[in-house]
Order: sequence, then C-alpha cells, then structure tokens
Amino acid sequence: MTPEAWSALMNARGAAAGASAREVVFRRDKVQLYHYRSLSAPAPVAPLLIVYALVNRPHLLDLQPDRSLIRGLLQAGLDVYLIDWGYPDGADRLLTLEDYLGYIDACVRAMRPPKRRRVNLLGVCQGGTLSLCYTALHPANVSRLITMVTPVDFKTPADLLSRWVQPLDVDAWAGSGNAAGEMLNQLFLSLMPFRLTQQKYVDLLQSEPDAARVENFMRMEQWIFDSPDLAGAAFRQFVRYFYQQNRLVEGTLTLGGRPVNLKDVRQPILNLYGRRDHLVPPEASAALERLVGSRDYTGREFDLGHVGMYTSARAQREVPATIAEWLIKRSATYRRRR
Repeated sequence: MTPEAWSALMNARGAAAGASAREVVFRRDKVQLYHYRSLSAPAPVAPLLIVYALVNRPHLLDLQPDRSLIRGLLQAGLDVYLIDWGYPDGADRLLTLEDYLGYIDACVRAMRPPKRRRVNLLGVCQGGTLSLCYTALHPANVSRLITMVTPVDFKTPADLLSRWVQPLDVDAWAGSGNAAGEMLNQLFLSLMPFRLTQQKYVDLLQSEPDAARVENFMRMEQWIFDSPDLAGAAFRQFVRYFYQQNRLVEGTLTLGGRPVNLKDVRQPILNLYGRRDHLVPPEASAALERLVGSRDYTGREFDLGHVGMYTSARAQREVPATIAEWLIKRSATYRRRR
C-alpha cells in the first residue's frame, strides 16, 4: 500500500500520526523546519533541534499522545524543533551528505535569534551520525549534543545490517538515480523476518478485539511502509564512507573538503542506546565514548529495541525525562561558571 493510501485510511479512521501542534518556520527545497507549541513553562535551556534519519519519516517521534518522545520533551519545558527531510525525487538524486549538512546548518541559523549563539542537537539513528559530523565541523553552533540509537562504529560483530552491506555494489543498487525507499525497507524487515513480517500479525489476530489497539497497530504500519527514497549520491556516500570503510572510527572521513574528526566534538554528550536494538547494536553506539574529545560524556543503555526507544511505555516514562534532566543540569552548571 502506498504512503498516500495509508494516510487516507488512517485519516478516515481518525488515527493520523502526529500528535503535537507545530508550525513550519523555515523551508528550503523539500526540507521543512517545524517548531512545536510549548506544553509547559519553559526550561532554562537553549532550543533543541531534532535531526532524524533520512530513512523513514520522523513522525515516529510523535506517533500519538501517549507514545510521543516529542510530547514528553515539550511537557518537560523544552523548546523543540524538528527537521523534516521530505520526499526526495529525481531532482534530488545528486544531493550529497555535504548538502544535507548544509540543510542542518540552515535550520540551525533559522532558529537562532541574534542573541542566541548556540542550539542543542538531538540526533536520532542516522540523524545522530549526521549530527556528529555537523558538530565536528561547526562546533561554535552547538551547545550540547544528544545522540539516540546512533551508529558510530559500523563494523561491530553484532551488526547484521553491516554484514549485509559490506559487499553491496552501491552503484548497481542506486544506478544514477535514487535508492528506492521500499527496497531499503524490505532490507530492514529481512533482518528479523519472522518477528517483523509475520509474528506481529499473528499477535494482533490472537489478541482481544480492541479498536484502540488496532489503530495503534495501523499507525505503526503506516510509519513502517512510509519509506522515502534516498538521494542517490548521499546514499552511495553513506554506505561507502560509513558502513564499508568505517571512516568515522578510522578518522579518515572528509566532507566538503574538510576532515571530520570526532576529537573535535568537545561539547557535553548524552548518548542513548538500546540493549535489544537489532539495527544499531549497543556496541556500535557506545564506541562514541572513546572517539570524542568531550570531557563530559554520559552513556545510557535502556533495555529496549530500536523502535521501542521512541514508542514503548517505558520509553515514555524514562527517555524524555533523561534528556530534559541532563540538559537542565548542564545549563545550570554553565550559568554558574559564567
């Protein structure tokens, strides 16, 4: 079923994804920057920009009122922005990783009033990898960095996706165009084929009839199969530079003619990852601690999987509070030092 058909079905059921009020405050090409309406008294911290992955859609972070990382952050008093990458088409096939870092920079500049020098970044999955690169190249723009289920070491033993990608001929996969989102989605599902393609339907059919449960299930299905294509040039770069050559760990990554060295990331860092993450194993994220130049590093492992980090009941209780408390504590320390 196409993304448009899923959306029409969900809207007809009154179950469309996206729970929190927001407005578009900046646009460039297909990229939009959202600013969310506050739900609580403002916390004394810099605004938070969420950088999601280029794969799938960011509304997973705001799926419904009781399953929303963004809502939890808003209730904690954070000023939340989010980048929506849109749906790349043939006109975007030549966009590179450098171009996407440029979009991040444009969004950072758009959300900064004249007296506000820096922002906080929350990078999610592949968006965390991009956020690390951006912070290393533009350290003066970032106050604090939070990475969530972010791949850093792309060649850890438990990384099933990395094993699959190592021999991949990326030129043959994408050709001169974009990488098809539907094909990438099938790859992700194939990593745990029974659990992700059959067991969930069996569990739904065996459960007691419940309209709310079905609508919850449909929201998640909509997100899973709403898979944008990836700009071809950026896709080829990401597979080669990160998965196949592991340049971030090797210290050999160069973007836009500039070296990307994680030792240049000296901001306070909060790194969140899931013990049961099958897409980004915890070791792939935890490697960040030994690579960055920050003296204020906090790693936090949750007994959750990749998607569970945003949508599970435990995540709703613990993850937004962890982020907010970490930011507020460091903001207070910074003010005292000044």
